[in-house]
Parts: sequence; structure tokens; C-alpha cells
Amino acid sequence: MNRNQIQFITISILCLTLLVPISYALNLTDEYSTNLDSIVAVVNDEVITASELNGELASVMARIRARGSAVPPVEALQRQVLEHMIDRRLQLQIATRLGIKVDDATLDQAVAKFAEANNMTVFALRDAVEKRGMTFERFREDTREQVQIAKLTGREVISHINVSDQEVAVFLRQNKGTISGREAVRLQHILVAIPDGATPTVIENARSKAEQLLQQLRSGADFAQVALISSDGRQALEGGDLGWMPLSQVPTIAIEAARNLPAGAISDIVRSVSGFHIFKIAEIKGGSAQEVVTQTHARHILIKTNEVTSATEAQTKLNQLRLRIKNGESFESLARSHSDDVASAINGGDLGWLNPGDTVPQFEEQTNSLTEQDVSEPFQTNFGWHIVQVLGRRQHDSTADNLNSKARESIRNRKIKEAQDLWLRRIRSESYVEIRLPEVNSNYLPLN
Repeated sequence: MNRNQIQFITISILCLTLLVPISYALNLTDEYSTNLDSIVAVVNDEVITASELNGELASVMARIRARGSAVPPVEALQRQVLEHMIDRRLQLQIATRLGIKVDDATLDQAVAKFAEANNMTVFALRDAVEKRGMTFERFREDTREQVQIAKLTGREVISHINVSDQEVAVFLRQNKGTISGREAVRLQHILVAIPDGATPTVIENARSKAEQLLQQLRSGADFAQVALISSDGRQALEGGDLGWMPLSQVPTIAIEAARNLPAGAISDIVRSVSGFHIFKIAEIKGGSAQEVVTQTHARHILIKTNEVTSATEAQTKLNQLRLRIKNGESFESLARSHSDDVASAINGGDLGWLNPGDTVPQFEEQTNSLTEQDVSEPFQTNFGWHIVQVLGRRQHDSTADNLNSKARESIRNRKIKEAQDLWLRRIRSESYVEIRLPEVNSNYLPLN
């Protein structure tokens, strides 16, 4: 699994901070419980029951309250929540069919990452979950599903995303000023979806609905409330909030608004293959044009530990090599003869000029603590045991390098977002989905 896939999975687990169903602590009425076993949707060969739907509805309502937002009528949320559940069920079905599993070790790691991201231990996380009325076992299984979906998306979407040098060059020509100017925006989004193969009448009805929503918004309606009730977008249940994103990563359909509209402004209607979109520029961040960093020129000798070489033996060997260097022997020659880092050994251990963040934290801490020509004591990283020598330091303008890196990342993230949306639409169109949502009545819904 590569670094981007790991990041993607980590970002997906962090999203559980919004999804932990605080609502499990909510009590349901006896009248409500009499409807729990009815079927509200068929998804291929599986069903979604009323109890599942109402559990998720209560969870969404709790999240809305936690954000300090007014809870819209539950009747308006019901279809939104069900659509979200259908998309999730479809992805889990595909993951199961493809043999994508999450073993307990991976799950333990994901739960630990989640706890760390929330500044608590796993034991504290367990207490917090159980205080909200949810069993820790249920929380773990929800987490397992999130990781499973993330792995599926990595396999079916992310692994197919490539960014060429030519794309980066074109992007920089078109957006260089933008990247170094307005840095980021927080967008809110409303989508009036158009199904594949829609007739002109269906398209015109969708356009009319979008125009009505835009009129409401420009007359002072709360964007988040309108999105909660009326948007077909995947973030509708979050009030259409797409979160902060660098301007260079804004989806193509929103880029004009993101570049030019002031904070608080609402865009005109934008048409795409998915439907009709409305965006709000919730917030804006500025940016700086120049980035200067301190680079360190370093070389090292690495001794890896294994079944033959213990940690003690690695330290002893490095201490001996350090003493020989102190006594005048060539670091370069000793690195060629003894270092287990094959790539740098052929260059006498030379790692070249290093930017902050190029090496693991333990290695960077050692290089930062040394003066020029000093050789460190042996120290350990996840790669093994090292000694390092600092050859020099310099101030370097990394603006061009960083712009290239940002451009590549922006293109890639945009491609992932667009490809994921298309993929979700495709799997939905290729699946059997039947919605059996009954008429809403007060006995059927969770308590407000």
C-alpha cells in the first residue's frame, strides 16, 4: 500500500468524527419501534430496514445539533439519509465481492489512529463511545466498514489516477498566479441531480428546481438548511459543506466562483453531466508568494538489524566506524564498504541537499542538532541504525519546487474527486435499487 493510499485511508477514518452515531443514546418511542422491521430499500440482494434508516436519521440529527445548526423537518432528511445508506451498501457489496477485507490488526491500527487524532487513548475512546450509548464492538465494525470502503476506492479509483509532467506544466501556466495568491476556500454546495439518460422534460424540471433554490438563497435562505433539505450532493447531510481546499484543488465546475467571488457570495447555476450546481464561498484564506527553507547537505551510514545483526551489534559497529572517521579515515570510503543503504552507499553515503520533512523525524532531529562536519552518535529509526555527518547548510528558495508539488497534488486530488463521483454514479446505474419509503408519519420517525 503506497503513501497516498495510506493517507486516503487515514483521511477516511478521521471523517468518522462526524459519523460516530451519538444518536445511539437517543431513546425511541414504543410507537416508533413497532415499525422497525419494515423494508425501506432493496439494494441488489440486500435490504435496508426501517430500524437501520431511523438509527441513521437520529445520528444525522445529533450531528446537526452538535454543529449548532437548526434541525430541518425529519421528513425532508429521510430521503437524503436513505440515499447515503444505499451508496454505502453498494460499495460494501463490491468490496466483499472483490475479496477486500480488513483484518483485526489493520482495524486495531485504524482505531488507534482515530483515538490519536482526537487526542485520547484507545481506552478513553472506548469510554467516550460507550457513554454515547454505542458499544465499542459496534464502533469497531463501523470503522472496519470505513476502512474497507477506503481500500475499495483506492483500488478502483485512486490506483488509476496518474499525473504527467506535461499536465503539471500546463496547470502551472494557467494557475501559477492563483496558487501563489488566494490560497484556499471553504465551499458549500447544492446539487440538483440529473439521472443518466434523462429526458428533456426531466432536465428542464431539474433546471427549474435549481433556479427556485437559487432564488431562495439570494432572498436570504440559509444555505446549509437548503442543502440539507434539497441537495442531491454527497455532503448534503453536512449542509453542503465541502470543507477547506486549496484553490488549485477546487473542482473544475466551481473554479470560476472560487477564484473571483468574495466570501459569502453565491454563484450562478453551473451545469455539468451530474446536474445543476450552486456554490457558496463560505470563507477565504490568503497565501504567500515565496517560500525559503534551510536545506542540509548530509551523508550517512546505515546498519540494518535482522536475524543475523542485533541492535547491540549494529550500535557497536557504528561506534567503531565513527571512531575510525574521527581518527581520519574517509567517511565516503567507509560508507561504500559498510552501509546497508545501497542507493546512497555508491555515492559515499551522500544524501544530497535535504529539505525539512524529507527524512523521518528522528533523522531530521539528528541532522538539525549537528554543526557542520560533525558526526552523530549512533541512533535508531524505523530503517535501522545510523550515523550521520552534516556537510553544509544553505538557504534555498523552494517556491518553484513547492509550486510543482502543489500543482501535481492539486491535479491528482481533482482527478480523484471527479473519478470517484463518476464511479459512484456508474455502480449505482449498474445495480438494482428499489426504494420502498412509506409515507412519513410521526410514529415512523425517531424523536427530535
